[in-house]
Amino acid sequence: MSDADRVARAASAIAEARLRRQRLGVLPDSIRPRNLVESYRTQAAVHQRLAETHIDSRIGYKIGCTTQVMQDYLGLSHPCYAGVFAGVVYANGVSLTHGDFCHVGIECEIAVRIGADLPPDGNPFTGESVAPAVAAYMTAIEIVDDRYVDWRKTDAPTLIADDYFAAGAVLGPPVAAADIADAAGLVGATAINGHEVGRGQGSDVMGHPLNALAWLANSLASAGTHLKAGEIVLTGSLVETKWMARGDKASVTVEGLGTVTLSII
Repeated sequence: MSDADRVARAASAIAEARLRRQRLGVLPDSIRPRNLVESYRTQAAVHQRLAETHIDSRIGYKIGCTTQVMQDYLGLSHPCYAGVFAGVVYANGVSLTHGDFCHVGIECEIAVRIGADLPPDGNPFTGESVAPAVAAYMTAIEIVDDRYVDWRKTDAPTLIADDYFAAGAVLGPPVAAADIADAAGLVGATAINGHEVGRGQGSDVMGHPLNALAWLANSLASAGTHLKAGEIVLTGSLVETKWMARGDKASVTVEGLGTVTLSII
């Protein structure tokens, strides 16, 4: 089997399981991504399949495992990236149906909107060099779904190919980047049914959310692509994933950016 066939078959299996809300098990050795490069090739093929469905086209990225708390929780020692999709990005206050997920959870995020393309120029991106391309910051709830038979036994390359739990996002109103003195100092908190269940701050994300953005820009450059104006990037959860039950209402507040809410019905 050629490498292209392996990627295509893995992408089909992953996309079909997601769309049918069937838990994904360990893929057969014959198609399982063998390394990170193959993972991201498979992920891109999954995105092509999802674009033809209600999930719709990719409009940005999420960066996972950018904080120590999330690396410890998920057992991954490095960041990874995945897609954010037009059909599952929601406005503040949305109610979502419990049965539309395998096991729905939320994460507390600082999101950015890209205001200018960031093509590689031969020099590594840094937090300082990506800052002028950030148009706005937003509070975000990342919606995640544990759609795996046992994610602790699922290899990281397969999880990355399947967008690493990504299931959507709730975005707050944009706040101009010029109005945020230092995103590293922004404090975020998650509450469920009115009770705070965790908090963190921007500096937990690789020292600064813009460092995470630079990591993404460098990773995309290595893959032959780049961040584009208008894209949304979720920079990483400040709080360990919190799992939701039917009837729960969650809120994420980032001081200086505002609060967004999500209900599971």
